[in-house]
Formats: sequence, structure tokens, C-alpha cells
Amino acid sequence: MTYYATVAIISAMDEEAAHIADALSDVTVTKAASLNVIRGTYKADSGRTLEVGVTVGGMGLVNAAATTQYLVDLLEPDAIIFSGIAGNLNKELHTNDIVLGNTLRYLDTDMRLVGQWTGTEEFHSDPNLMHMAEEALEDMGIKHMQGTIASGNYFVDSPAKIKEVKDTTQADAVEMEGAAVAHVAERNNVPSLVIRAMSDNADTDYEEFKDFDVTEYADTAAKLAVAILKRM
Repeated sequence: MTYYATVAIISAMDEEAAHIADALSDVTVTKAASLNVIRGTYKADSGRTLEVGVTVGGMGLVNAAATTQYLVDLLEPDAIIFSGIAGNLNKELHTNDIVLGNTLRYLDTDMRLVGQWTGTEEFHSDPNLMHMAEEALEDMGIKHMQGTIASGNYFVDSPAKIKEVKDTTQADAVEMEGAAVAHVAERNNVPSLVIRAMSDNADTDYEEFKDFDVTEYADTAAKLAVAILKRM
């Protein structure tokens, strides 16, 4: 059985990180690299006490990569969990359904060059972490699937862009961070898990999207993160 002593969690929003922090003991805050990393302990069902660090990483590939590397250096984690929202590209899914990133691909990166370091053109969430997430989601009654997530530095909000993403990546969901998190985690040999809740069908203009009320999602995502910690 895989042993996790230290877990890093990257949240999509402050409310989510705060909810996770409420489940921790011995909480402290480390402020650096434009991040507030909430650190504490959590007692899992196994009886082990986990060291946990949670922060909000910011939007975009560079912010996601920088946050991930900082957490690796600060916490030396045994696992990285990244949760957030994404545009839905799968007709079988609906708003608030979950995609676990079995496969993560970049939208706008020539992996023939970038992939030389890792020897791969795509990245994958850790199977054991995905299994724990699936168990938690089943207990919570949330529809979910293992799928492909595409990540890029532009907002997908038109039929033309949706078609381009589908044709290029065969993705079930599209967002702006997941592949970068998985990429940096792989560079550091740290197992990772990317979790995405469907916020819309990738057809919402950004000016409208930025005003979405994501309070319910933040609560659900935090409960899921804690439920995964319980299983470690």
C-alpha cells in the first residue's frame, strides 16, 4: 500500500482552501512566492497523521507550474492534488460532473520539443490517487469519469475553439492549468491527481464566466479533497 506522509493541495479559489484548512489541526501559514500556503496536520482513517499544505495557485499554465514547483520545494510532498473547474466537451457530462485527469495534454505546446525532458507528449494522474478519488466521489453520489483534460493559455468560449480543442486533443474537458501541474509533478517524480468539475459547456463568454457563483463548487471540492485525505 502506498504511504503518503505529506500531501500538497492546489485549490482553485480561496473559499475552497479555507474549507480544507478547517479540517486541519496545528495550522500555520507560510507566505512566499505570492502564495499563502496553509499548513497543518490531518489524521487519516488509517490512523496515520498526514502533513498537509494547501494554497490557491492562480490561473494559467505559468502560475500553475510555479505554484507546483514551489510546493514541491517547500513541502517535499508524496502526492499533489489539484482541483478546479473546467469547460465540458463531453456530451455525456453535465455541469458539476467531475472529470479525473487520467490523461492531460497541452493545447498550445509542441511536445516534440518540450517533451524531450520527460520523454512523453502527455501526462497522467496517479492510478492510486484516482482510485481514492473515485471511491470518495461514489460515496458523495457525484457523477464522474476518468478522462482527458486539455490545458492551454486561452479561454475556450466559441464553437470554432471547441472544435479545435476536440480535434487536437480528443479532450473531455478544457481548462488552463492541469497539464502544467502534472508536468511539473512528473519532473519531480511526485504522484499527482488533477480533478475538474464541469462549470459550463465551454460556451460561456469570459466576461459572463468570471461572475459565476462558485460557492457550491468550492464546498464540494473541499469535501472531496478531505475525503481523499481520509483514505490515505
